[in-house]
Amino acid sequence: MERNDALKALIRAALAGFEVHPLSRPGHRVAAVALAIVDEGCGADVTGMLPPDGWSTRAAMVLTRRSSTLRNHAGQWALPGGSMDAHESAEQAALRELHEEAGLVLAPDAVLGRLDDYVTRSGFVITPVVVWAGPATTLVPDAQEVESIHRIPLTEFLRGDAPVYETIAESTQPALRMPVGERTIAAPTAVFLYQFRELCLLGRTTRVAHFEQPLFAWK
Repeated sequence: MERNDALKALIRAALAGFEVHPLSRPGHRVAAVALAIVDEGCGADVTGMLPPDGWSTRAAMVLTRRSSTLRNHAGQWALPGGSMDAHESAEQAALRELHEEAGLVLAPDAVLGRLDDYVTRSGFVITPVVVWAGPATTLVPDAQEVESIHRIPLTEFLRGDAPVYETIAESTQPALRMPVGERTIAAPTAVFLYQFRELCLLGRTTRVAHFEQPLFAWK
């Protein structure tokens, strides 16, 4: 039996019972990101806050640091993802981008479900797709787009200081960040991590479309 079978079942059940809020914005480009759940690795179990329902603490999510040479959002935390090709579903795009950016090849049945769409200030409608990647023993960063690949323990998203809300003068809505280590991850990536935490780990239906992004993400 796979080490994190209980967690996989928890996430699948949460997504199966979730009513996704799709969004459409004329003139916006459509994109997808992959929230890929993997084994944390060969290190010791994470200590600190215990996750619910007894699932293993040795599960993680794949995040990347964008290449420092990119024109937009260089060096920022991101989920594997990008624009959808013509006639491509969000699920197909998420799996393709996961392969291109992280060298991870998964079958269509690795998809567990979707979270809510999110509209960015930079002109995208992004669909987040949750996938189960298991051991993922070999992760290879795309040399053009990805500086590094990281397995972030899921317990990081359950921290008591998460999420972090910011007020910006340009919006009446709070901008959202998620702390990881000693740093924070900004929206839009943060909103997907937060909704994943709320729904898939804690069983709470929480909407995120209203959250703002910091000014640097508006471009």
